Amino acid sequence: MGAGPCAVTNNGGGWMGTCCPVVELRQYGLHPGRREELISLFDREFVETQEAVGMSVIGQFRDLDDPDRFVWLRGFSDMASRSEALTAFYGGPVWAEHKDAANATMIDSDDVLLLRPAREGSGFPTADGDRPAPGAEGSPGGIVAATIYHLDAPAGEGFSRHFESALEPVLSGTGAETLAAFVTEESENTFAMLPVREDENVFVWFSLFRDPAAYGRHAAALQRSRAWGEGISGAPALEAGRPPEVLRLSPTARSLIRARPRALRARPSGASRTSGVD
Repeated sequence: MGAGPCAVTNNGGGWMGTCCPVVELRQYGLHPGRREELISLFDREFVETQEAVGMSVIGQFRDLDDPDRFVWLRGFSDMASRSEALTAFYGGPVWAEHKDAANATMIDSDDVLLLRPAREGSGFPTADGDRPAPGAEGSPGGIVAATIYHLDAPAGEGFSRHFESALEPVLSGTGAETLAAFVTEESENTFAMLPVREDENVFVWFSLFRDPAAYGRHAAALQRSRAWGEGISGAPALEAGRPPEVLRLSPTARSLIRARPRALRARPSGASRTSGVD
């Protein structure tokens, strides 16, 4: 197997494709004070080595609302290649060497949503920029917000159309740059060694913000928005009485998703555009 399935680039003026028909959203509960230890190990040992066997490491994040939670995303070309890639990695020498150190930081690693793009073109955009090299430290800044709405039935075309027509314009109008949208991948888990949250139907979108203050203004504006309230109340199949999960995420130094909204990606007039999930 070669590089992961997210090797789609742009043509200098816009996205030529999107990444990964199958995506895992993984949330790890960690022992107190161990997150930086796991991030250092992960960014050093588990990025290129996973991509070498056919998956894409899309993003790694600190949860801003839980100092003992690490969140990350990885993608696959399809469910069959997911099984092959995971078997190769977790049966291989890198995981054998480092699994004890990784597992020692974790309390729970089973909070996993298996997802697919909500509609054609709604997956993560990919680009021609390089990932920062091993050893990079700090955070590139910005916030990625992952919003998870629970449904009482699988999300069909109706919910995706409703999101696009009634909800996404309000998000944009209140300062969010929507990056991607997903629904539950309903296929059977093809790698039983790693559990996923089964029997759940979700709609998940990812948005970018300049900083926590920008996210706070956005969240306050949504609370005041009549259009947002009407859009949510009119959304098909929302699970009554279950509030959304909202994750405010800060990318690690080596995350491909580097939360820089368009305003921060602007280049001087005449400069060539080399976009990333950046």
